[in-house]
Amino acid sequence: MPNFSIAAANAVLQECFAPWVLALGIKAELVGADTATLRIPFSDQLCRVGGIMCGQALLTGADTAMVIALAAASGGFKPCTTVDLTTNYMRPVTKADALLDAKVMRLGKTLAFCTCEVREAGAAKPSAFATGTYAILG
Repeated sequence: MPNFSIAAANAVLQECFAPWVLALGIKAELVGADTATLRIPFSDQLCRVGGIMCGQALLTGADTAMVIALAAASGGFKPCTTVDLTTNYMRPVTKADALLDAKVMRLGKTLAFCTCEVREAGAAKPSAFATGTYAILG
């Protein structure tokens, strides 16, 4: 399988995601054979009271990170759509960047199953944990 680089991941973000997703400022930081780590930089525009990053931003980031992990596992982006996405929130991301560590658990011909751990930058404990199922369209 060809290497899928950080530059390739960031290019997929720019070419394949909606402008409102890009408005999060999300960027790929690490890419493995079936993994991806993305960062959402802290912004007051993504926060609710008290500088807490809103769940909608974290959910969007997790979904995006899992799609990038799928691209890494596939050697490049393949059109896909989210079939199921579940997120459990455990603690807030407060006045900090969010790191999203996604992994492909199983990549089939028509379905893929992924996980994503979300944590506050610099923290060891997760802030949220997401699972996603994706239909591979192409």
